Amino acid sequence: MTPIQIACAVLVALLWGFQFVVIKVGLTAFPPLFFVGLRFAVVAALLLPFVGWPTKRELGRIIVISIFVGGLNFGLVFIGLAHGPASVAGIAIQLTTPFTLILAWPLLGERLSVRIIFGVVLAFGGVALIVVEPSVSVKIVPTLFVIGSGFAMAAGSVLTKRYGPFEPLKLMAWMSLFTVPQVLAASLVLEHGQIASFHAASLMSWMAFMYTVLLGAILGFGLWFWLIGRCSMTRVAPFGLLQPVFAIIAGVIFLHEPLTAALVTGAVICIAGVAITQRQSLPTELRIWRRFISNTSPRESGER
Repeated sequence: MTPIQIACAVLVALLWGFQFVVIKVGLTAFPPLFFVGLRFAVVAALLLPFVGWPTKRELGRIIVISIFVGGLNFGLVFIGLAHGPASVAGIAIQLTTPFTLILAWPLLGERLSVRIIFGVVLAFGGVALIVVEPSVSVKIVPTLFVIGSGFAMAAGSVLTKRYGPFEPLKLMAWMSLFTVPQVLAASLVLEHGQIASFHAASLMSWMAFMYTVLLGAILGFGLWFWLIGRCSMTRVAPFGLLQPVFAIIAGVIFLHEPLTAALVTGAVICIAGVAITQRQSLPTELRIWRRFISNTSPRESGER
């Protein structure tokens, strides 16, 4: 991965890490599945005027991706956040990374090196340290919903890589459109108070909603789809392990949660694990530049 791609991957982790706290704010007003439906409806309305129609080949594949990345991923994680603490959800969703790496092996033929496995295990050690530190009561069912969300996101990401490459905004726009009927139909059957939530929502709830639309969805997923269209899943997926680090930072800043030594240590270990999975990227880039310079320098000096 290039330095720009690494920076984009870190930015996605930051946007999605902060989003755990933001979603909790929005869920104080909106039912979870209805929240997801509104979110994707607005994303589709904003993006569709600027993208083209999908080809016949793309259409069916985007619908399949929308089921995993849109309906299942977001529906399950929003339900989990509605009924469980954000800190536990932020940790449980990290199972997306091993799910992705496991699925990438049979579906994409991307084998795991010993270095990547060690980096992922080390990062999970940091995540585990974060999990055992907070004095929270882990609710099993909401946590299982979040874990299911992680598997759906992993499957959707691998399918995006397998079926792609796609134009990122085009994929985001049409995926959002196809997700809307899925989650709104589920909301109609499973939830109540959808219309009343419009009147009950505070300014803070609407600001949280717009964060999930503009930053979490359009910017975050636009960058994510761009990255997985250009990079190996074994390179991109480990950056998801940075999400709990940013979730903790958001909790400290916005929810005034305590910043303990265990949290800081876990964050450092997590970042170190992700860095190990990327260790060969920058040296490879430097070797390319050195080779380019060595090949061009003699000719340039001869021209002088």
